[in-house]
This record gives sequence, C-alpha cells and structure tokens, in this order.
Amino acid sequence: MSLSDIVLPKKVDLNLKAKTKEEVLEELVKMLRLSPPASKSLLATLLTREYLGSTGVGDGIAIPHCRSLVVSRVRVVVGRSKTGVPFKSIDRKRAKLFFLVVAPPVGDPSDYLIVLGQIAQVSKKLAKDRRLSKIETPQELIDLIKEFEK
Repeated sequence: MSLSDIVLPKKVDLNLKAKTKEEVLEELVKMLRLSPPASKSLLATLLTREYLGSTGVGDGIAIPHCRSLVVSRVRVVVGRSKTGVPFKSIDRKRAKLFFLVVAPPVGDPSDYLIVLGQIAQVSKKLAKDRRLSKIETPQELIDLIKEFEK
C-alpha cells in the first residue's frame, strides 16, 4: 500500500478556507463524508488529540491523526491552505498542507503506522519543493507524491 494509492483526487482540497486549526479539522472531516454524528465524534477526537500535542510537524505541514470507530479502514484526506493557518507547529510557522489520517482502533495497527510513516517521509520532500504552491489540481498533487515515493 502506497500513499499515492490511498490519496484519491476527490479526497484532496487545494483551497481550504479555514482560518483556525478547528476550522481546518472541520473542513478535512467534512471531506470524509461521514454521517453528522460520526463527523461530530471524529472532530471531538481530533480536537482532543490536538489538545494533547499539536500535530503541526513544521515546515508548513500538519498531520492530524487519530483512531476512531467511525471508520472501518485507514482513510486519508489532504487539504492545502494558500495563506496558511496557525497550527501550533513545532517551528511556529503557519501550516499550509494538511494530511488527515483516521484509522479504526482495531485491526492491523501496521497499516496506520505505515501510512503515517509514508506521509512523514513524503511531506519532508513536499515542504522543500516549490512546485507545491503552484499545484492547481488534486491529480497534480498525487503525481508529486508518487514522484517522492520513488
């Protein structure tokens, strides 16, 4: 399983409108197209996770993640904010690219860890690549991810 295989064009939003961390999480959760109660539960879990420690990893990247009963398999959505959002990142810079990862609490834990690891590796390369800010379509982002997976 590679990251580029599970990031689908319909699960990428290159024009997030959010101005706050909470709004970013709301937009990303909405992309999962869960029922309203499931979305509310997932958002609460993500906010609790953020309260424990920010998932802003620096260099303009945030990887909010959690385990939740609202999904039956690992799900990933990606969002980009052109202006960036304060995310309490370790380098105190605004986050512009967000990878939301949600996995079920049961099942093979390695899937979740593999996806997080792949995102961490690819995001380091994405953060340094000037093409990221010029990408206009979800497929262009996926193609760039594929390039960095090699």
